[in-house]
Amino acid sequence: MAVARIDERPTEQRPVLAVGPAGHPLRLAPALRAIAVGLSLIVLWQVLILVFQPPSFMFPDPEHVFAALRDRQDLWRVHAPTTLVETLIGLATGTLCGAVIALAMSLQPLTRRILLPTIVITQAFPVFAIAPLLVLWFGYGIGSKVVMATIAIFFPVASAFYDGMNRADPQVLDLTRLYGASHWHQVMLVRVPGAMPGLISGIRLAAVYAPIGALVGEWVGASSGLGYAMLQANGRAQTDVVFACLFIIALMSVVLRAVVDVLTARLAPWAPESVV
Repeated sequence: MAVARIDERPTEQRPVLAVGPAGHPLRLAPALRAIAVGLSLIVLWQVLILVFQPPSFMFPDPEHVFAALRDRQDLWRVHAPTTLVETLIGLATGTLCGAVIALAMSLQPLTRRILLPTIVITQAFPVFAIAPLLVLWFGYGIGSKVVMATIAIFFPVASAFYDGMNRADPQVLDLTRLYGASHWHQVMLVRVPGAMPGLISGIRLAAVYAPIGALVGEWVGASSGLGYAMLQANGRAQTDVVFACLFIIALMSVVLRAVVDVLTARLAPWAPESVV
């Protein structure tokens, strides 16, 4: 009697750090990796200071920067919340505008022929060139900063979402036509779900660009915000305060990106991410 042999080959296993109570591997958390990278950059920063010994007004050391973070409480209590609010509102409005524009271009070819060149032209304008006009039109308050952040981030969202909708499987589209689906049904039932990974990538990219738009608006004209504090400190040659503002902006961007990653992780369960 012949017996079937099963070829047992050892499966390749990725190294794990520990094993949880349920037998699942516990890997290094992204937050810990970010902290490790940040500490490495600070060490490298201190090494550069010790080697080149630049003047403090040109390149301050970490001690003076952290002292500025400790002594200038207004950076955390006044200016950082202002920039954060502008960034969050700009991120929300920019994401909404980008998604709506991409959807409109996919639903109506005439809309695509009108909006696509317009969007490209608006992105060709330098940000600092239109920032004074936005301050003139929307004032020195939060409105001009939100508009600037929206303009800075809606294009990545619209471009990624629209490109994803254009890459739908032609065979699936032919099958929907065979069953009598209209163009609207094809977009909403096939193209939009297939483009969700692209939309997620656009939103994650926008989360990094959003603080830049708010800062540019504050540099042109504002009464508070980290961009305003940086201008004031730069005029007084307070380089340590400028670096302190940059540190807060970097921390804000990292946290915002992490929050966006968590919120968008389950938007496309049919297209799970494969972590390398």
